[in-house]
Amino acid sequence: MFRVPLRSLSTSARQSLKIGLIPADGIGKEVIPAAKAAIIAVGSDIPKPEFIDLVAGWECFTRTGVALPEETVEILKNECDCALFGSVSSPSRKVVGYSSPIVALRKKLDLYANIRPVTSVAAQSGQKPAVDLVVVRENTECLYVKEETLTVGENGKEARATRLITERASRRIGQMAFELAKSRPRKHLTIIHKSNVLSVTDGLFRETVRAVPSLPGVDGKYSDVTIAEQLVDSAVYRLFREPEIFDVMVAPNLYGDIISDAAAALVGSLGLIPSVNAGDNFVMGEPVHGSAPDIEGKGIANPLASIRSAALMLRRLDYTKAADRIDNAVDQVIREGRYLTPDLKGKSTTSEVLEAVLSKI
Repeated sequence: MFRVPLRSLSTSARQSLKIGLIPADGIGKEVIPAAKAAIIAVGSDIPKPEFIDLVAGWECFTRTGVALPEETVEILKNECDCALFGSVSSPSRKVVGYSSPIVALRKKLDLYANIRPVTSVAAQSGQKPAVDLVVVRENTECLYVKEETLTVGENGKEARATRLITERASRRIGQMAFELAKSRPRKHLTIIHKSNVLSVTDGLFRETVRAVPSLPGVDGKYSDVTIAEQLVDSAVYRLFREPEIFDVMVAPNLYGDIISDAAAALVGSLGLIPSVNAGDNFVMGEPVHGSAPDIEGKGIANPLASIRSAALMLRRLDYTKAADRIDNAVDQVIREGRYLTPDLKGKSTTSEVLEAVLSKI
């Protein structure tokens, strides 16, 4: 899992932990309350939690014409220590005035890294999991800068998108990936790219990440980290054929998004995969799954990714004991197999899975 905080935030002076809750759309409204309950359950292992309910998302846009209210951003910046985001129902068609609120939040809060652990649960406690990897995804640029044009030429409509890769963003995501790799037992980092075709953009990403150990002031800090590379298409193939070869994977935004979603199949469901959006001054937990409108309101959404995202958030804030209690409880519930939602071939409801986790925290 995500074993150590990437940046240890001062915790000794906190009398309370102010957590922004942004359920947003779809099943986000069902799984974020589960994460909240898990946080409350760890009791004195964290400062007294104070929750601030905030709004964003497609439903917010349809009501107000704004997907990410400025008030939400300002409260997160000025009043919250961290946050949890649920899921968003961004339309697949262009809607004038709408832009994804989670993409915007990552930029406005400078949450430049999306860290997604993908770890299977071993049959017996203490056994090595068959899958144990982390995808470190650059969160602020690539094609997600959302600069697109549509023109008409001799071949009819022509759509173009700007792909931005900068040295600064590549360097800092590289540094975060090296730090994470160094903290893990295998100390292995794979750089994901497609520079055999995209020699300028992916070439810059690859070269910048590879150069991190040579930066001024590093002084051999990462000398024990093994560096490997994989073309993104080959990486997906090998991810399914031999996932054990991967430890930490670092990728530009689009590749990281696709790889981490694909990797969820290795452990059974997107409903198990947590993430954190991390910067130098803030962290926001976010389950990897989408808003799942097909099961919204049915009470069968898997809350485990959201609960694990809460644990990742707490770990980032250096509340290791609390994070371990949550993660161990989730592992026990999965291992026992008695309370599982339909995506894991079970018959339990969201609330039944939550109660099973809470009973083990």
